[in-house]
Amino acid sequence: MTKYRIWDPFVRVFHWTVVVCFAANALFTNPEKDLHETLGYIVVGLVGARILWGLVGPRFARFSSFWPTRAGVVGQMGDMATGRTRVHLGHTPLGALMILNLLAAMLVIGATGYMMTTNAYFGIEWVEETHEVFVTWAEISVVAHVVAVIWESRRTGVNLPQAMITGVKSVPANATIAE
Repeated sequence: MTKYRIWDPFVRVFHWTVVVCFAANALFTNPEKDLHETLGYIVVGLVGARILWGLVGPRFARFSSFWPTRAGVVGQMGDMATGRTRVHLGHTPLGALMILNLLAAMLVIGATGYMMTTNAYFGIEWVEETHEVFVTWAEISVVAHVVAVIWESRRTGVNLPQAMITGVKSVPANATIAE
């Protein structure tokens, strides 16, 4: 295995803190209580920090290093369909789409959650429905993300969850690295 230091501490702490906060809000907290709001604000703050880090952070944290392109997405899907294995050191094109999807969903959830606490939008049905739809969308996306991480870990031989904990990707020595 060849080891590559990929994920900086901020990216890893951001990832796992959002996991904990979102899971707590989706599964355990009472939406009518302050803890639910506090966790939601923490997630929105983290997403804002991650967006900034995506502009100024180290190479693999920058959006410019993994912005999904049509060719990249089609190429990764082709790899999956044909059994060709190419390892992406940073995020894969499909992974990048998921990141953008989840960041956007978290912002919409946060915005509509905040709106529900204001006099102008309290009790407004479309705001509550939008909040619920995006929470459901985010939950579906999280499940798809976890399944995809397991799939890609097995398919490529790279333990992706371990890399998001340690910051280091261990890549099989004979692996082809995707550009």
